[in-house]
Amino acid sequence: MSWVNAVVQGVFLGGLYALFACGLSLMFGVMRIINLAHGDLAVLGAFAVWEVATTTHLSPFLALIPVLPVMLILGYVLHRTLLARSLRGGVLTPLLTTFGLAIVIENALLYAFRADTRTINLPYGFSVIEVGPAFLSVPRVIGFCVVIAVAAALYLLMRFTDTGKAIRAVAKEKLGAELSGIDVAHVYAVTFGLGTACLAVAACLLLPTYYVNPHAGNAFVLIAFTIVVLGGMGSVAGALLGGLIIGVVESLCGLYLGESLGQIGIFVIFILVLLFRPTGLFGERA
Repeated sequence: MSWVNAVVQGVFLGGLYALFACGLSLMFGVMRIINLAHGDLAVLGAFAVWEVATTTHLSPFLALIPVLPVMLILGYVLHRTLLARSLRGGVLTPLLTTFGLAIVIENALLYAFRADTRTINLPYGFSVIEVGPAFLSVPRVIGFCVVIAVAAALYLLMRFTDTGKAIRAVAKEKLGAELSGIDVAHVYAVTFGLGTACLAVAACLLLPTYYVNPHAGNAFVLIAFTIVVLGGMGSVAGALLGGLIIGVVESLCGLYLGESLGQIGIFVIFILVLLFRPTGLFGERA
């Protein structure tokens, strides 16, 4: 595989990674909490899509349609019933709460699905499109197009809707937003729901080319945290750019060091960013 092909594949993979990190960055930017259950919520979304797809024999992209609102509502309810209380206890309490939530989700999935690895085989799963020296995987091309559509939808939501304006107001000045009549608790819950919905989309897009088991959340959350730190804590634009960078780095490392060492570059970048630019590419203190 040429380096050009590796870069192109890395961009497609990075787009999916960016979607994972977007939800985490959005949550931190608005609520200033670090969600340790992020990876396990992604795995929960992946299993939900897998269950609907295998039961109804639909494509995972169509199976996402009923799963997406369910994950959005689940995120909203989780925040209203669980995290809203923990926010009153300072910084450490939400951290421990989401850690406990991650353990509960992982063990519930182990009970329901056992530890077996699952994936979805599509008729076009191994199809490629040849563009010059690059060979583009059809599922990843579809996934990248969906990522662009979701990013555009998030931008429009945040920029032009009352909900988006309320989210931006709370992120910038919580007390001022409260004094303006904005229901901060509702905005927090909506933000958590949007982040959870982003996870469901990302997990669905990875299923045709990746595997899922109840323990996969650890890998997802490590990559998401690396991207968020690289892009800047709380910056959605930074998460998108950081995801693309991490995807390209992983792909190039896989090309030159072997697939088993493909992710070593991710953690080298993580350490270097913490050492030399802890604020990330887009500035907020990490």
